[in-house]
Amino acid sequence: MVTGAVRVLRAAVLPLALIGLTALAGVVLGRVYAGGLLTWLVIGAAVGSVLVSVAARRLPSWLVAPVSVAAMAGWTLWSLRLAATRAELPGGLLEVSADAARNGIPRLLTAMIPVEPTPDTVLVPVVAAWLAGLTGAEVALRTGRVLLGYLPAAGLYAAALYVVGPNAEPAVGSTLAFVAVAALGLATPTRSAPGGGDPTAELAPRVRAAVRLRLATSAALGVALVVGLVALLGPVVAEQVDGRPVDPRRYVEPPQVQTLDENPLIRISGWALHPEQKLLDVSTERPDAPPEADPAAETARSTRIRLAVLSDYDGVTWRVGATYRNAGRILPAATTARDSTVQTVRQQISVAELSGRLLPAVATPREVSGARVAYDPASGTLIRPEGLTPGLRYTVTSAEERPDSNLLATANVPAGDEVARVLRVADGVPDPMRRLATQLAEENGAPFARASAIEQFLAEHYRVVADAPSGHAYPNLGFFLFGPRNGGGQEGTSEQFAAAFAVLGRLSGLPTRVVVGFRASGQGPVLAGDAYAWPEVLFDGLGWVSFDPLPRPNDEPRPVEEDFRPTPEDPPPSEAPAPTAEPSASPEPVAAADAPPGPDGVSTPVLVAGGSGGLLLVVGALLLTLLAMRRSLTRSRLVRGDPGQRIAGAWREVTDALRLAGKPVGDDLAATEVAGHARQTLADARAGTTGGDATDPDAVAPAGGTAAPDAASPAVDELAALLNQVGFAPGAATPDQAGRAAEVATAYVATLRAARPWWRRLLWSIHPSPLRRARRSPR
Repeated sequence: MVTGAVRVLRAAVLPLALIGLTALAGVVLGRVYAGGLLTWLVIGAAVGSVLVSVAARRLPSWLVAPVSVAAMAGWTLWSLRLAATRAELPGGLLEVSADAARNGIPRLLTAMIPVEPTPDTVLVPVVAAWLAGLTGAEVALRTGRVLLGYLPAAGLYAAALYVVGPNAEPAVGSTLAFVAVAALGLATPTRSAPGGGDPTAELAPRVRAAVRLRLATSAALGVALVVGLVALLGPVVAEQVDGRPVDPRRYVEPPQVQTLDENPLIRISGWALHPEQKLLDVSTERPDAPPEADPAAETARSTRIRLAVLSDYDGVTWRVGATYRNAGRILPAATTARDSTVQTVRQQISVAELSGRLLPAVATPREVSGARVAYDPASGTLIRPEGLTPGLRYTVTSAEERPDSNLLATANVPAGDEVARVLRVADGVPDPMRRLATQLAEENGAPFARASAIEQFLAEHYRVVADAPSGHAYPNLGFFLFGPRNGGGQEGTSEQFAAAFAVLGRLSGLPTRVVVGFRASGQGPVLAGDAYAWPEVLFDGLGWVSFDPLPRPNDEPRPVEEDFRPTPEDPPPSEAPAPTAEPSASPEPVAAADAPPGPDGVSTPVLVAGGSGGLLLVVGALLLTLLAMRRSLTRSRLVRGDPGQRIAGAWREVTDALRLAGKPVGDDLAATEVAGHARQTLADARAGTTGGDATDPDAVAPAGGTAAPDAASPAVDELAALLNQVGFAPGAATPDQAGRAAEVATAYVATLRAARPWWRRLLWSIHPSPLRRARRSPR
């Protein structure tokens, strides 16, 4: 009886090992899933597949597969129904199963982490686990080839590791458990001779010796092979332990928006022409409203529903530029701005005549039910990959952020690579637009003051009209801002107002973007006339803050010319004021060369010589004074003060040199842009000095028509980097860096001055322009 129990126990070890190996693949894959549903479904598939093979061992081998597949179909359908119920997905079992079969693999590889267990994200793992368990059990139990029977489970485990990639912590514990279970299955004998003795005992001695020798030789060769593989592959595997695994998601293209949705800003003008078109039906709840607030008033107040966030502008069009990934009902939580409060907003939205893929929602969505969505965490916007259809009904719960308005006046704006995308200004900005941004920035120092000035300027000088043509490229914005009022200029839809604000803001150093959406009361229909665009500015600690540059109702706009005249910096000679004519006195008679001395006894030649000499002395003293003041200014900039002040002074030396060379730079340009301008200026100056001789490598112009940069000029980039360091990390500069900045500035100024004509070099050191600018701007 004891022997029978031992046999049953030995016979159960290998099936249990196969179940454990297959189930561990579900444990590994479940690390990127929300909750434990996927893991339990894979474990169930592993148990079911192996037990069906064990129960059907006495059946013919060709009959086992159909029986197991039928059982797999039942388990899979039950798993899909359970996943659909947990995710609250609409539709019948047949519809859900067909959709999961069509889109299982791409949605699994494009889903956001953590992946919600839905029918399309659990179908492939469950079916793969069942097939691996079936194949492994048939090979290991029916043919007795245990090591070969481990291959399906090992392949499934490796596939799970690959799918997870770098999106979870290393699966060290699961891998060790996999090895231990496999070793246990191999160490337990599954077959024995009758009576449990030596299976070769009844053989002839000579045959028994040959069999034992063959078995020993095979075992020795197997051990040698394993040891050799470990010796060869061990170092390679060890080197990969600290390596970052490949993410298979980078090979799969996530859902994309259509052309219609890539730039929804162009739809504003069309909606404005048909304001009565019904797009949505909305019902809003605010569970977090204060108890003392009127619930009806809270839900009826104006609510901004976002459709799209546009962050990329190339001078022609604004684009969404988002990366959407399939998401479940619960969306990844975003980081809330430090100085903002959050209020929960829950909306039930029914789609009427709104088309496209973009799914409207209050910012920032946290949970969506009733529709399968893809989500972009950077912009907080949603799309429905299948597209919107009339009658689509969904519920979205959002975390609406409200910045502390008391902190806006003193808030700063971020800078650096993280926000470079929303600070980028495309080439080709019209000069009047750049000068308008400079004027508004000079009159308002703080970031919020600059944003408010742009908002007020647009609201006071421009008019909203419904039939304005669509367009927000540089020429369109230039005509909107400066076109003649009687010719269609200075009027537009919210498209031009939001786009002009965003471009002027970026020219003023503000990170901006454009949002397209709807202004709704919170209850009832949302019409096409409720669609509009608005700009947003990013502030430190407060997040994205909305602005409204549209004019107030019934306000008559003032002409732009009252507050801005786009005149060039240097007026043409015809506009220079003519000198005022003074009454001319009667000319004195010219004395002859041999005229007698005057009444005071001094001859006229002596008076002329003395006057000329005195004038030369005065001019010489003035020139020496200017030279001394210029050198004193340079010395105070490069030598005196802390390292940060000295680096800033070196930068002023470079910008003054550009102005003296006739190539001034605007205050709105970034340091890197000024550095590029400085390199090109030096290259042009050297080309002019050498007369463009093709034999001079520094004077030869490239194919684009500009001269090659000077070999010494790239050091200006180093100075620009030091200036950015001082601006973004005050107090971090060192005396050595300040000394290096002085060397770069001195070398650049000397090189640029040497490339000028000889008479300009004489005037270079005594020109009073740097002194005047130093007096106007603080050190």
